[in-house]
Amino acid sequence: MSGNPLLGPSLEELRARTSMKWSLYPQDVLPLWVAEMDVTLAPAVTETIVRAARTGDTGYPYGTAYAEAVAAFAADRWGWSGLDPARTAQVPDVMMGIVEALRLLTRPGDAVLVTSPVYAPFFAFVTRAQRQIVETSLTDQGRLDPDAIEDGLLRARAAGSERPVVLLSNPHNPTGTVHTRAELEAVAQVARRHGARIISDEIHAPLVYSDATFVPLLSVAGAENAFALTSGSKAFNLAGLKAALLMAGPEAAADLARLPEEVGHGPSHVGILAHTAGFESSRDWLDQLLRGLEDNRDLLGRLLKEHLPQVTWRPPQATYLAWLDASALGLAAPASADALAVVSDLAGPAKFFLEEAQVALSSGHVFGRGGGDAVRLNFATRPEILSDAVRRMGRAAAQR
Repeated sequence: MSGNPLLGPSLEELRARTSMKWSLYPQDVLPLWVAEMDVTLAPAVTETIVRAARTGDTGYPYGTAYAEAVAAFAADRWGWSGLDPARTAQVPDVMMGIVEALRLLTRPGDAVLVTSPVYAPFFAFVTRAQRQIVETSLTDQGRLDPDAIEDGLLRARAAGSERPVVLLSNPHNPTGTVHTRAELEAVAQVARRHGARIISDEIHAPLVYSDATFVPLLSVAGAENAFALTSGSKAFNLAGLKAALLMAGPEAAADLARLPEEVGHGPSHVGILAHTAGFESSRDWLDQLLRGLEDNRDLLGRLLKEHLPQVTWRPPQATYLAWLDASALGLAAPASADALAVVSDLAGPAKFFLEEAQVALSSGHVFGRGGGDAVRLNFATRPEILSDAVRRMGRAAAQR
């Protein structure tokens, strides 16, 4: 594979797609919101899907090839050889895997700490699983704050939560921050001290740029009793082919053994084949993608400086998502805006940019505390689409 996968589909071809990103809004809207990439798939993934269809290999999932592929990828990319396929389980997707892990570790009413602003579905899935969200904040630099997490655990205990959980996004969505080993170890120590367990969403782990290093939670001291989840859905653009991996630390193996057998029936067999092909046979394609995404990240910085200087940001170290602070525009979502809203709900600056610039972004208020003035922008698209979008946003802001 050679060439930038982001340069594959034309705008006309993208508009012909029927998935959520390109279908929710009218044709004149540029969609830079939900986490789908505008790419052609890795050849090995495409070939695997076509082969499964051609041969009728579309039955029930079986085996550990997915876990073995992720383990080999982790050893090669992150220098982590501690992923034992025997301590993994296939689950439908990362969020459903988080819910199943919560059912193993907690009881209804127990507290789940999140580090806001954070991936919006955390709020809805946790709440609908009858657990209680406890929000803690990141530092002013957007880093994990062990003191804030400790305070949250103390509050959870005082409220009667016997089995609290710390739910991490690693790398962090929406900010793109890559947590360091020291930060993760400090959080693990706090959790141990207060009898809490950690679950880490590591779906964006393959999408870390050259200026940062990803650290798997299960590789750090103190996290031996934790769970982590990953998937190829973000790195290889496979959200429509459901398959994820729930991974247990050595001290969590007994918990994983209690996972109901029927959970493993949820992932798609074709999805597992596709994700396995991504991790196993598509690393050159991923390298090309990462170079294209880094170029787009740099392009976004130049575009914001030229066309939308009122908006500030920290360039992400990972993911293809930019967290933009639009507070200078005075368009904050109202205090009543609901962090449990669905991800397509809009308020504040996202609503303004959709109505006035015909650019669809993710509304910051659905990411919890600290998101009312912000928007999340997906820059995994063609450079000319990204350029057009930011120019539109700049014109709209200038005309306010």
